[in-house]
Amino acid sequence: MIEIFLVFALAVGLGWPLGLYLARVMRGDRSRLDPLFLPVERAIYRALGTDPARGMSWRGYALAFLLSNAVLALAVWALFMTQAWLPFNPDAVPNMRWDTALHTMVSFLTNTNQQHYSGQAQLSYLSQMVGIVGLQVVTPMMGLAIVVATLRGLFGGRQAMANPGAAAREGETRDLGNYWVDVTRATLRFMIPLCLLWAALLTWQGVPSTLQSGATISPLDQSVELKQQKIPVGPVAAMVAAKQLGTNGGGWYGPNSTVALENPTPFSNLIETLALILIPVAVTFMIGPFTGRRKLTALVFGSMLLMSTVSTGLSVWSEAHSATTADVALMEGKETRFGASDSALWSALTTQSSNGSVNAMHDSLAPLTGGMAMVNMLINAIWGGIGCGLQQFLVYLLLSVFLAGLMTGRTPELFGRKIEAPEVRLLALLILLQPLVVLGFSAITLALPSITGNSNPGFHGIGQVFYEYTSAFANNGSGFEGLGDATYWWNLSCAAVLALGRYPALIVPLAVAGLLARKRVAPESGGTLHAETPTFALTLIAVIVILTVLQFMPALVLGPIADHLTLATKAL
Repeated sequence: MIEIFLVFALAVGLGWPLGLYLARVMRGDRSRLDPLFLPVERAIYRALGTDPARGMSWRGYALAFLLSNAVLALAVWALFMTQAWLPFNPDAVPNMRWDTALHTMVSFLTNTNQQHYSGQAQLSYLSQMVGIVGLQVVTPMMGLAIVVATLRGLFGGRQAMANPGAAAREGETRDLGNYWVDVTRATLRFMIPLCLLWAALLTWQGVPSTLQSGATISPLDQSVELKQQKIPVGPVAAMVAAKQLGTNGGGWYGPNSTVALENPTPFSNLIETLALILIPVAVTFMIGPFTGRRKLTALVFGSMLLMSTVSTGLSVWSEAHSATTADVALMEGKETRFGASDSALWSALTTQSSNGSVNAMHDSLAPLTGGMAMVNMLINAIWGGIGCGLQQFLVYLLLSVFLAGLMTGRTPELFGRKIEAPEVRLLALLILLQPLVVLGFSAITLALPSITGNSNPGFHGIGQVFYEYTSAFANNGSGFEGLGDATYWWNLSCAAVLALGRYPALIVPLAVAGLLARKRVAPESGGTLHAETPTFALTLIAVIVILTVLQFMPALVLGPIADHLTLATKAL
């Protein structure tokens, strides 16, 4: 229990100054570090052919985001399929099959890191360092850039934020910033320095950091059938740092941070657990100084913290004290070095933050703990991915303002800008997309048992399939790994779900913010709905629960809840 309180205390204590620094970075403020970073940034802008002083509309910003993703997609997909012929491949790893390479590329491009492969056996050092770690560093900053542009739009654009008293014409296009500048600054000044620090700490704790091939050793027990074993190593520490800090989650090894080489000591487990939510917490603290509305930080942080503590508490209770914990089968797949509480803490935070890394197999969690992980991913805004979590929270915020305005007879407006039919249609489309995609693909897969690849019958088997698609849509990446997912069906269907869960969730709120930015600010009156209050925060959480948990209740009942009741009945 001590580690639970320590992780939250460190996340808040370190997240506050990191958030203040991040706000300065994203505002483009002058810094003492400019002599170090500016020459590199200018070289990147010249290579990209962009003018850093030139702003973009929401359409230009979205187009630049999609263009950068398309270029990276082609390059990384080609890399995975040609790695056997390229350097830094001391273990002679063969090329990836095209569908596995496609799924892996889409998974890491969408900041998901859902893995249908084992990295130590199926990726070369070059693929890991350039393809995997490269995407793990830059894609979270793409999400951060999008949410920063969305915040600018909600407050009228860059000029309005810099000069709130300036008048603007109704309907004119607003400057939401420069995508290339936002991504470059966030990556160079924020993400890379943090990754270097975490990689150094992990290397100190014994996580491998080498370009040499792994050693071949003889097992201590000479009576076993396997006479020699190769220990896979590599530049692991850098990847683990990026996967934890960037809400990525994909491990160097197939079993992820349950492997002692990725997570060797109690201290490494602590800093890896802390990294799960450190930057998402910092992003919430960035909001106030970035927008000039301190109460907005209180609303977002308070709501997320309340949902996080409830979720974590239920997960720890379920794993250590519920009626199913006496079942010895639940210990299969768990790391006894950490115990039930630390495993439950990690499972809660990794699904709250859309990270997806594990220090215990989620397929072996108590049924209600696995169900809580599913709920976290369905909400996808407790902390969420870097940028993406706040973006999803803003969707819930806009819908809550609209619904609260209708219920109280007040004008639905946020920060003085009216929320009208065009914005609500876009938000409704986004909310409907999740059940259509997740439930649709789950139904097709369960209706065709020959393509399911499921290791469990009955209720747990339903949970395995539902979890896989929920994880893909939430850009989380964790899974109930009894699933035989290295097939054409799973690779291609999950690749589609990964893309549908990433791009509309980022671009639609940006479009809504772009529409709101074109509107005049209405003066505050007695009919204005005040969103930055504790009462509204509770209303917002209620809307989140209704829009996510309740609409998926039948799937949760058929999966983890029925699984729990079955095990609990056997224990009586």
